[in-house]
Amino acid sequence: MALLAGAVSPYPVTAAQTHVAAEKKPSADKPEEQATAATAATAATAATAAKTTITRHQARIGGKVIAYTATAGKLPVLNDAGDTEAEIFYVAYSAEKGDPAKPRPLLFIFNGGPGAASIWLHLGAVGPRRVEMLPDGNMPAPPFRLVDNAYSWLDQADLVFVDPVGTGYSRATKPELAKNFATVRGDIESLGRFIRLYLTRSERWSSPLFLVGESYGSFRSAGLSEYLIDHGVALNGMILVSFILNLQTVSFDYGNDLPYQLFLPSYTATAWYHKKLAPDLQVDLDRTLAAAEEWAATEYQVALNRGDRLSAEERRGVVEKLARFTGLSASFVESRNLRIDSRGFVRELLSDRGRMVGFMDSRYSAANLDPGAARGFDPTVTTIRPPFTATFNRYVREELGFQSDLEYFTLGGGIERWDWEAKNSYADTSENLGQTLAKNPYMKIFVASGCFDLATPHAATDYTIAHMGLPPALRKNVTVRRYRSGHMMYLESEALVQLKQDVAGFIVETLKEHVR
Repeated sequence: MALLAGAVSPYPVTAAQTHVAAEKKPSADKPEEQATAATAATAATAATAAKTTITRHQARIGGKVIAYTATAGKLPVLNDAGDTEAEIFYVAYSAEKGDPAKPRPLLFIFNGGPGAASIWLHLGAVGPRRVEMLPDGNMPAPPFRLVDNAYSWLDQADLVFVDPVGTGYSRATKPELAKNFATVRGDIESLGRFIRLYLTRSERWSSPLFLVGESYGSFRSAGLSEYLIDHGVALNGMILVSFILNLQTVSFDYGNDLPYQLFLPSYTATAWYHKKLAPDLQVDLDRTLAAAEEWAATEYQVALNRGDRLSAEERRGVVEKLARFTGLSASFVESRNLRIDSRGFVRELLSDRGRMVGFMDSRYSAANLDPGAARGFDPTVTTIRPPFTATFNRYVREELGFQSDLEYFTLGGGIERWDWEAKNSYADTSENLGQTLAKNPYMKIFVASGCFDLATPHAATDYTIAHMGLPPALRKNVTVRRYRSGHMMYLESEALVQLKQDVAGFIVETLKEHVR
């Protein structure tokens, strides 16, 4: 976080700041001392310029003009011996405080992947600047531009966007150390160390604290929440966007029938959007989704469990219902043995139009130039990667003053292989989240899901929460909100506005218990 004007900064001073640190002045009688000092100062400035820059800005958010400080820099990941094993890049925003005695809430924000930088939440929904997309979330024609984000969360809390090692500008100090951070536990531990160091250097130990995680960022945040509580850092709340904690719910593996029933409602929503359902199912999406969810959790689940024991008549009935709720042909459903994985669905639904739909947002579609290929690109990713990449690289240099020749890894490229640390099982941090709630019953959780999300389907979210074994007193700490949008629901204007309203209400309600 950047400290406000007049405060003492815990970070290296850079040329982007409006003041200069006082140092011992060289003697005017000794030109060589002056030259040496000038050379050292130049070297120091060059060395620190890539570490931290602090700039000051204004933005209109929620109808009010907010003055804020932006900090872009890196913090070291220190091992127990004090050696630096990696550096984590972050961008922090702090608004000017009305009451200095009342600390503002602080949000640590991550995206997912693993391998995704925080750019997506940063410039898509939460930060004071936003990539301008088309109203429906599609990519505009280049060149792309940033606009002030009237729906930024900065009016509610100070923000720290964090790029885990292997994403953004964050790197291990030595190539051989990179693999230590490409694991579930290594990732969580490095970010836990980052947060503790950030709280110390920025003097924010008294601030109400929140984690914000999208996709794998929610998986990471669930594990990180228990790491933090076990190291003395208690959270006030968590905001989990496109929630995924239990990988079994989304893994289409032989012998694992769970995902088929959990993806079905999202298939129904997708078919509804592309007008592939029967007329009676096209009338009301909410009613149609409720019917699909009920059938998936009852008759379809029973049919999957019965397997080859289904009679021919029973099987025909399941084929008909599955075709009805997915918009796929009965012959395709039969050929897949009643089990439609997401890869097959996205390429088959619009095959009669020569198109395929997106995984992360199934409303998007693109021409399928190779229908026979086992897999293709995700139209969602091709829609978002160019505008976010171009605008961030310009923004971080021109507006934040941070310079680096490294490639900013937005989505992949910095991690070769991820170790899930799950042998003969599925990676799962739902137990960690449950344990955190048991250890800190004041913590509240807000979950945002999109019904057009085929990466982390909303039914899988509901299933995981329902199987955390929470007693009623803790279940009430969890709020789930569903949006008519995709994985990154904030790309669409209407969902962006609703998400901000919901998050603002959640933060206000959560902090009521913080008031003394």
